[in-house]
Amino acid sequence: MFSGFKAFILRGNVIELAVAVVVGTAFTALVNAIVTAVINPAIGALFSAKSLSTALVVEIPTVMGDEPARLMVGAVLAALLNFLIVAAVVYFALVMPMNALAKRAEAARQAGQPVTAADEPPSERELLSDIRDLLARRDAAGPQA
Repeated sequence: MFSGFKAFILRGNVIELAVAVVVGTAFTALVNAIVTAVINPAIGALFSAKSLSTALVVEIPTVMGDEPARLMVGAVLAALLNFLIVAAVVYFALVMPMNALAKRAEAARQAGQPVTAADEPPSERELLSDIRDLLARRDAAGPQA
């Protein structure tokens, strides 16, 4: 039971995923700080509010006549703006370069050039294919005396 768990934890993709979560969390904190401290106050100033989160408040009277309900439209716009900034950075910093690399690799594959670097070790599939071919040649040569 524990050996399976150990193998799962020590697999490379689990470690990479953990690193991605930590870096993503730090990146989100950075973007949130920029949006909260710079962009929201700048946009809020256009609406005579401290920040976008406190701007565009719609008050709805309650039935009992108590304090009115407040719809925080500015807070929703601030969250939407935050999402759009994070999505744009992820797209331009990660997705576009990865798509360009994939396009280049496909073009190289179409041209018959190797996609991987010359000094990169062979993949598991390539090694298994070589072993299979060597065994087939040995069997075709017949018994060795």
